[in-house]
Amino acid sequence: MSKIRVLKFGGTSVGAPERMRQVARLISRDDHPKIVVLSALSGTTNCLVSIGESWKALKPTEVEQQIETLYDHYLNFINELLSKERTAGKTVIDEHFDQIRKLTAVSFNRSSNRELLAQGELMSTKLFTLYLREIEKDAQLIPALEVVSTDENGEPDIDLISARIKRKIGDSSNKSLFITQGYICRNHLGEIDNLKRGGSDYTASLLGAAVNAKAVEIWTDIDGMHNNDPRIVPDTYPLKELSFDEAAELAYFGAKILHPNTIWPAKKYNIPVKLLNTMAPQARGTVISSVSTPGSIKAVAAKDGIIAIKIKSSRMLLAYGFMRRIFEIFEQFKVPIDMITTSEVAVSLTIDDDENLDAVVDALKRYGEVAIDKNMTIVCIVGDLISEEIGLIKKVLRSIGDQPVRMISYGGSRNNISILIPTKSKKEVLLSLNRGLFAPEEIPAQNSQHN
Repeated sequence: MSKIRVLKFGGTSVGAPERMRQVARLISRDDHPKIVVLSALSGTTNCLVSIGESWKALKPTEVEQQIETLYDHYLNFINELLSKERTAGKTVIDEHFDQIRKLTAVSFNRSSNRELLAQGELMSTKLFTLYLREIEKDAQLIPALEVVSTDENGEPDIDLISARIKRKIGDSSNKSLFITQGYICRNHLGEIDNLKRGGSDYTASLLGAAVNAKAVEIWTDIDGMHNNDPRIVPDTYPLKELSFDEAAELAYFGAKILHPNTIWPAKKYNIPVKLLNTMAPQARGTVISSVSTPGSIKAVAAKDGIIAIKIKSSRMLLAYGFMRRIFEIFEQFKVPIDMITTSEVAVSLTIDDDENLDAVVDALKRYGEVAIDKNMTIVCIVGDLISEEIGLIKKVLRSIGDQPVRMISYGGSRNNISILIPTKSKKEVLLSLNRGLFAPEEIPAQNSQHN
């Protein structure tokens, strides 16, 4: 078998019968071997989350209503998608909705809720496989729950995943098309678990690494990674190429097209990642690889929900071990830090998770005064070796103008300058940076179509 490709299709790509048919056409354009990773139908995971919340809140009537609404949606979906396989499709959704009803008929617990959330991917892949059978396209469904697992720290084991997926493919050596679920996995206890929101991208990258794929293709509803947020800034454009490090920075700091964890398995095994548009398959998209373009600003991204924490203490002055003790508090409560700046008597840093904020603040108060600012946004300017470009920080600050800046992180990464601003200023800052950093003459004249 020649080198395999891994293709991931998100919820919007399979969210309507015609879009699922379009995915089938895309994967049938050639006979090269493929692993196709599917998300749940668009809106399904949100609905299952809502069902779980009502279940936890002891609202059985709401749970029942939400389940029946979702069931009707799936019933309409299979009636439009399938003809010869319609009876088999109804059997699939009946089995899974029976399981949903059984789960929510007993007391809520986290393990059962994770099993509830897995039902969307299980149904979408089974229905898609039925459609492929209906159009006489031979495919093998590989259950992700038998392949993808995480350890006690929630980290996937690529060597174990590799052995499992290769065994599954080997058992179906007469086939070249394999369908599996994104997002879902088993944890170290053997329970059904997941790779968190956006985890289907992560699944695709892990499987790509596991089979040493020719490429990992992430198919969504936008034609590649853009140079700015197209929901806020008009006239953005897709980037033709990004390095792994540039893409990782953009994904982590707010570019919604790609899950942040997707990059590291691909980078480790040097597997190109292509961001492509299901609705416009002729579009060039973005290729993420080890290739970089030195000295260039590529894009801007923004991450909301940021909390700034400032610890001020005169005891910090010339005190050995002060920073270590501060960091140990965040390690103790498993709270990651995004940005950090220091002065002689203060440390300012940011986090994006407030679950253990009160406990962190209480522990920090042992070392000085603690001030909290919520509703903040990190804006990230990304490129290659941009910290060495003469005058860049001046250009960035000039572009921002008189908008308030709370923190700047510069020089800590060869690919990133980060600034912290109030979220209310986000729109104007992104627009200002777009005007100041991306002059009209720099915008590619032909960036979305193949030549």
